[in-house]
Amino acid sequence: MECHCNKGDKCCCETIQKCDCEIIHQDVVDKVKKRILDEETLLLMADFYKALSDSTRMKIIDVLYEGEMCVCDISVLINMTKSATSHQLKYLKDMNLIKSRKQGKEVFYSLADRHIVEVFEISKEHILEAKNEKNC
Repeated sequence: MECHCNKGDKCCCETIQKCDCEIIHQDVVDKVKKRILDEETLLLMADFYKALSDSTRMKIIDVLYEGEMCVCDISVLINMTKSATSHQLKYLKDMNLIKSRKQGKEVFYSLADRHIVEVFEISKEHILEAKNEKNC
């Protein structure tokens, strides 16, 4: 088998299994066709994950996991200017990942809903589990 991954001694091409048959399992195809998501929904989901694909935004999600905070506190915790932090907060708010409330001159931010908390927890669990497996 020809290597395409360019990883030398750590080549993964040998471990990838390929299907050499041409059989269509129509019952499986029919079942999946009934529940497969429409293109618009898939694009919105891709945008959701794109919003989470930035480590700064993930840091903000991690900070807000602890609870509601103002931009000044978030800025200190993520080691960024208030202006740069506000820019990221706006993006997260536009994507409905966080919400805000104003109290006097202060604006407080929090995670939008339990779905964001769940996605964060599941992602963290998955990554830490994989990280621990590599270290064993």
